[in-house]
Amino acid sequence: MHTPQQHKFGFKAWIPTIGLAFAAFVFNTSEFLPVGLLPNIAESIHESVSKTGLIITVYAWVVSLLSLPLTILTAKLERRRLLLWLIVIFALSHFVVLWADTFEKLMGARVCVAVTHSIFWSIMTPLAARVAPFGKQAFGLAAVMGGSIVATVLGVPIGTHLGQQVGWQGSFFIVGMAAVLVWVIIFFSLPVCTSNRAGSLKSLPSLFKRPALVQLYLLTMVVILGQFTVYSYITPILMNVGHLSENATVWFLFIFGIAGIIGTVISSRTVDKHRSGTLVIPMLIMTVCVGLLTVTSSHFGALVILGTFWGASMTAISMAFQTLLLDTARDAADVATSMFSGIFNIGIGGGAFIGSRVSAEFGFATVPYVACALIGVCVLACAAIWLKRGSAILPTR
Repeated sequence: MHTPQQHKFGFKAWIPTIGLAFAAFVFNTSEFLPVGLLPNIAESIHESVSKTGLIITVYAWVVSLLSLPLTILTAKLERRRLLLWLIVIFALSHFVVLWADTFEKLMGARVCVAVTHSIFWSIMTPLAARVAPFGKQAFGLAAVMGGSIVATVLGVPIGTHLGQQVGWQGSFFIVGMAAVLVWVIIFFSLPVCTSNRAGSLKSLPSLFKRPALVQLYLLTMVVILGQFTVYSYITPILMNVGHLSENATVWFLFIFGIAGIIGTVISSRTVDKHRSGTLVIPMLIMTVCVGLLTVTSSHFGALVILGTFWGASMTAISMAFQTLLLDTARDAADVATSMFSGIFNIGIGGGAFIGSRVSAEFGFATVPYVACALIGVCVLACAAIWLKRGSAILPTR
C-alpha cells in the first residue's frame, strides 16, 4: 500500500502528531493500569496485594534493563515500520490477559508489553520532533509529552474506573483495542522515517560528561523512586488507612489526574523562562503533599486539596525533566532518551518494590513518609545548587 507522505501545513500535517500523542497516552496508561487495580487483581489470582505489586516492579525493571540495548539493536531500522510492529505486539499482549488466571501468566504478558515499551519510548520523542508540522516542532513535542504525562496521572483512575465497570481483565482488553486504533492512525498517517541521529554506544561517554544530563538522570531516579513508592499503593493506602470507599478513591484519582493536566499547561508556559523554579518548586510541593498523605487520608476534603497540588506538581516535574533532556542531548537523542526511559523505570520499579517491602513490614501508613524522605533529598540538593550557582540546574557542558 502507498506510504503516507508528510504534510507541512494544515490539519493533515497534525494527524501524525495526534497519532503519536495518542500512542504515548495508550502506552503509559498501560504501564500504570495495574496500580488502581491491584486489590482486584490480587483477589482474582489469589495472591497478596504486596506480591501482586511486583508486576509493576518487574515491568519497570525489564524496561530499564532493555531500553538501551534494544535501542542500539534497532537503531538502523526504519521508524514507521518498527513502531507499527511494536504496537501489534503491545496489543496482543493485552488481549492474552483475558486468559491470565495466575500470577505467572499475568507476569508473562506484562513482560511482553514491557519489551515493546523499552523501544517505544526510546524512539518516540525524537520521532515526534521530526513529524511535527513545519516550524511547529516544539508544539509537536509538547503534544506527545502531554499524552505521556496525562497518562501518567490519568492512567490509574481510568484503569480503576474501567475495573469497576468491566473487571480488571476487561480493562486490559480495552487498552489493547485502543492500541489497535492507534495502529490504524499511525499506518495511514505516519510517513517513512529513516533512523536519524539515534546515537550509539560511542556516544555514551560524551553524554556522561554533561553535568546537567547527569543531574537529570540522578533526579529522575530518586524523585520517581519516591513518587512510585507511594503512588503504586495509593489505592490500598486510601482504602485501608483512610477507610475511603472504592468510589471515593476513584474520585481522588480523577482529581489527581485533572490537576496533572493543569500542571502540564502551567509548566509548559514557565519551563523555558524559569527552569530552576519550574523544577524545584513542584518538587517541594510534592514533598509536602506526600508527607501529609497519611494524616489527611481519612478527610476527603483535605485529600482533594492535596491531590490537586500533588498531581499538578508531578506533571510539572515531568515536563521540566523532558525539556532538560531535549536541551542537553539533541545530538544523540535516541540513546539519551533510552537512558532516561530506563532510569525512569528503575525509579518506578524500585518505588513499587520499596512500597511493597515497607507496607508488608510496617503497614501502608508508613509508605508515604518513606516517599517524602526520598523526594525531600532531591529538593535539598537542588536548593543548595541554586543558592551556590544562581541556578538549580548544572551547566550543559
